[in-house]
Amino acid sequence: MTMQQQVEPAILVEHADTGISRITFNRPNQRNAMNRAARVGIVKALDECRDKSKVVIITGNGPAFCAGVDLKEGQVSTGDLELDKRSDWAAVQEEIRNHPAIVIAAVNGFALGGGSTLINVSDLAIAANEASIGMPEIGFGLYPTLAGPAAQLRLSPKRAAWMVLTADRVDGATAAEWGLVNKSVPLENLDQAVTALAERIAHFDATALELSKKALWKIPGEISEWTSAIAYGTDVYAQIQARSTALAEGLGKFRDGQRNPGQG
Repeated sequence: MTMQQQVEPAILVEHADTGISRITFNRPNQRNAMNRAARVGIVKALDECRDKSKVVIITGNGPAFCAGVDLKEGQVSTGDLELDKRSDWAAVQEEIRNHPAIVIAAVNGFALGGGSTLINVSDLAIAANEASIGMPEIGFGLYPTLAGPAAQLRLSPKRAAWMVLTADRVDGATAAEWGLVNKSVPLENLDQAVTALAERIAHFDATALELSKKALWKIPGEISEWTSAIAYGTDVYAQIQARSTALAEGLGKFRDGQRNPGQG
């Protein structure tokens, strides 16, 4: 096989010594649609990031963030039943949701169908103003199986209904206004903005980040009653105190008048 014939990997992974990793979807000619190789690649990349990364940035190569599942591929097996199960598209979302690192979506372009699901399952998201986010499924006579519920859990009812029922796309600025992403910036500033956010978060204690992420999913997703939520928060505090010295060290610095490294 010549160099020209070699197939580019569907997923690229980079690890920095700052505790930040970057996962890049690398099928630009297919708008980064998630075929089996790409889904397996995400799972393997996330496994690489365990015990290594406090923050994981996910983004796309080329003009698209992610166009969802590659519907042209059909059924393909890796030959590994466990890996096949973990790389099902719904299972990939669970891999992201349950990963100990904070996942930041850097939405650089088209995010359609399952691509919008990735935005919603990420802990934080910054979009390019030029991004185009939507759910085309209703045009095919379908309800967006994953993207619909993800939007309905994250957005107000009318805004989720608009995305599901009209197939209209929203740009990054509208996504920020709606709360679909945290903020939007010009495309040329996207990498700088996401990197700065990742570096800020990576200053914090890994245990505190992991357990805070779990709490953000737990409340109000599973716990919505006030007293139960406060009790859960108290338990998280105790877990952090038991697993990390960062809490005691941080309180000591606070008493000494030192600023938190995450404060601007």
